[in-house]
Amino acid sequence: MLILVVMNSCSSTKTSIEKVVTNEELYRPNFHFTPKKGWMNDPNGMFFYKGLYHLYFQHYPDDNVWGPMHWGHAISKDMMSWKEEKIALYPDEKGYIFSGSAVVDINNTSGFGSLKNPPIVAMFTYHDDVKAKAGAIDFQSQAIAYSLDEGMTWTKYKNNPVIKNPNIKDFRDPKMTWDAIHNQWIMVLAADVETKIYRSSNLIDWELASGFGKNLGAHGAPWECPDFFPIKVEGSTEMKWVLLQSINPGGPNGGSATQYFVGDFDGKTFTLDNSFTQDLKQFGALWLDYGKDNYAGVTWSNVPDADGRNLFIGWMSNWEYANKVPTKNWRSAMTIPRELKLINTDGHYRIVSQPVKELDKYISKTIKKELLSIDKTTVIVDRSSVDMSRLDIRFTMNGLKDDNYDFILSNAANNAVHFGINKKEKYFYMDRKNASLTTFSDAFANKISKAPISSDFNSIEVRILIDKTSIEVFYDNGKTVMTEIYFSDKPMESFSIAKANSNFELKNVTINQLNN
Repeated sequence: MLILVVMNSCSSTKTSIEKVVTNEELYRPNFHFTPKKGWMNDPNGMFFYKGLYHLYFQHYPDDNVWGPMHWGHAISKDMMSWKEEKIALYPDEKGYIFSGSAVVDINNTSGFGSLKNPPIVAMFTYHDDVKAKAGAIDFQSQAIAYSLDEGMTWTKYKNNPVIKNPNIKDFRDPKMTWDAIHNQWIMVLAADVETKIYRSSNLIDWELASGFGKNLGAHGAPWECPDFFPIKVEGSTEMKWVLLQSINPGGPNGGSATQYFVGDFDGKTFTLDNSFTQDLKQFGALWLDYGKDNYAGVTWSNVPDADGRNLFIGWMSNWEYANKVPTKNWRSAMTIPRELKLINTDGHYRIVSQPVKELDKYISKTIKKELLSIDKTTVIVDRSSVDMSRLDIRFTMNGLKDDNYDFILSNAANNAVHFGINKKEKYFYMDRKNASLTTFSDAFANKISKAPISSDFNSIEVRILIDKTSIEVFYDNGKTVMTEIYFSDKPMESFSIAKANSNFELKNVTINQLNN
């Protein structure tokens, strides 16, 4: 609702009209995907086919909190501008439609289509809520559906489930991949505190190949939403396999987060690389994103080999407060789509990520500042020159000492998000406790989020995406990423850098304003 406040005085005929911004205007993101209405969580069933990226998602259309799960659906030519389609999969007598994946069965191995019209095959978890509430263990099983019209409508397989529950309570989130190296379909499945790896020749009949991870990485809660794929090491011909594995709770800053593992796969068993085993002993877990709001992310299937990209998107929220955030018509957004790469630095493998290049198509205005010498608190950009709710900011920081470098996104209502680099105590951080609306959850801003700094530097590349209710920060070309949401009373108006104890520089500052 729009409210007009009219103020009159007997000494003046002047009228002041103040616009009160609606919930929709204040919080609906400009360039991140959100459903038109209702609840959304995990991305599901993502594939590319005939020029379109398909994004399905956990969806409850009848309320803005979690409920009986459906698969929502949206399509895009570039992963940035999305058109929401009708609901793809509805719950039925077998249960809710939990998370899963989809692949393009080019060779019609399933027999559902033809070589001329290959089927799209989706696998999802049936969650039988009646059995779950009755105390049963085997209330989750894996089922498939197929589409013969390029993912727009779906037929559930008549002999579902294709994988029955082996008496494991948390048994869900199948992610299928074509393994061209071993000429087979493979699928990873979250099974309590480990990942199960299955293989198939036809997407219908699945054989359990192996298990992974019982005593590796972060534990303390069931694993969820795995992904598993081969990836070439940047600058080499070396091929490794990466397993993404989400966990909730158990993230580095509380609640939900996604860890990863790097190793080798022989077609049946995934084995950690020796150096990565040592890294886990040192760090406990390696995280795809150290912010609190990037969870359950997976990659698109069927991306052309010529493209050579591993394209990823995550749910931009956290189960600690997702049902309580102060949006009304809808709840939750997705992260910016990202390209994942694997690098090897001094014998240590790390996943790095950056926003997809398609984002650059939406630049509507650019401001460049070749050099900013910082010897006092300095405004980098404000609303007088750009729309502060749609920015892609890039720069290099030079001359860094063992000091704290604090960035501030703020407005005149004294709302502020602080984030930056504490080189003295060796961590990156995000602090949203003064971003205004935080009382909806004790867990939302009860502590500063931190990511470790594991090597010394005096110069670093920084990229920052700012939307109405989110900040995504990519440090050191995406080696460390922090994603967090916030909810301010009014739109943010200024982006500044605080004075440090020593002078330093921002070089090659590029401020790109984006279209919707």
